[in-house]
Amino acid sequence: MKVSIEVNGRPVAEEVPDRTLLVHFLRDTAGLTGTNIGCDTTSCGACTVLLDGESVKSCTVLAAQADGHAVTTVEGLSDGTEDGLHPVQRAFREQHGLQCGFCTPGMIMASVSLLADNPKPTRDEVRAGLEGNLCRCTGYHNIVSAVIDASGQEVDG
Repeated sequence: MKVSIEVNGRPVAEEVPDRTLLVHFLRDTAGLTGTNIGCDTTSCGACTVLLDGESVKSCTVLAAQADGHAVTTVEGLSDGTEDGLHPVQRAFREQHGLQCGFCTPGMIMASVSLLADNPKPTRDEVRAGLEGNLCRCTGYHNIVSAVIDASGQEVDG
């Protein structure tokens, strides 16, 4: 089946098998390996991307379902500043919201979506909003602080 998806603002069209998952389309067809494959069962969130601005776990979406839609991956977040980082990416760096980095792309994408829906979340709201994304390294404290920082609020705990 022919699938055409706008990926990070650029059209990507390719003939793929009907059962191709969006995560494989992004990695194998579009060549964007920032979206990680962690579980293929929607448990970990490492493959989270934005589909028409809403966070989805791309291991549970068929490429065919994204046909004609817009997908943003972690590579597409650049804000045009000198360091090229989106405010959430910058906050993850500054607040040490990563360790091994495997979950980071999915955490960042889920955080971008969370902040779009709730620009000034509390720490509890951040924890609830990211509950579908797992990190096996950090304990989440610095991840939550990074989201609070990216929201423009004072990081205090």
